[in-house]
Amino acid sequence: MALHAAHLIERIGRLVQAEEQSGGLPPVQWDVLRYLARANRFSRSPAVVAAYLGSTRGTVSQTLIALEAKGYVERRPSERDRRSVDLALTERGRAVLAADPLLTLADDIAATAGKGATELARALERVLTAVVERNGRKAFGLCRSCRHFGEGSGASPELRHRCGLLGLDLSDADAGQICAESARPDAA
Repeated sequence: MALHAAHLIERIGRLVQAEEQSGGLPPVQWDVLRYLARANRFSRSPAVVAAYLGSTRGTVSQTLIALEAKGYVERRPSERDRRSVDLALTERGRAVLAADPLLTLADDIAATAGKGATELARALERVLTAVVERNGRKAFGLCRSCRHFGEGSGASPELRHRCGLLGLDLSDADAGQICAESARPDAA
């Protein structure tokens, strides 16, 4: 049954990719837009995008050039290191994501799995963790699930949380986004 599930996941992925291409964007461009929409402000550099996607920097660079030309993504000087750049979605990029074919897949999952969607997501998270570990990849977990996540310094009411690794206060929005530095609570 496990192999059957793996085949189903692969087939669903291919069908979603076909739907993406019919919408005018290649799958890798959708992947970059989705990642940027979900990544926190510390995790939006071209190198981190490449690591998240398991892709080469060259492929991501070409993809970013195409997305910039379409007006979906912009590069900004990094706040932390002026020699590098951070990526940001434009209003146009956010508007494109409103028609993301993955949203239809999420609706299908909700309609067929119902309350079991949470259990399905947890099982897939465990599978993803195994694949990430087997391949020596970064985890890219949610900020709030990281062992470095804690209470903010109290300097600002909107920055209620803190990243102990980076030594920076975080908003609720930051806490719910993907972080390249995320470490599982049980990681040493």
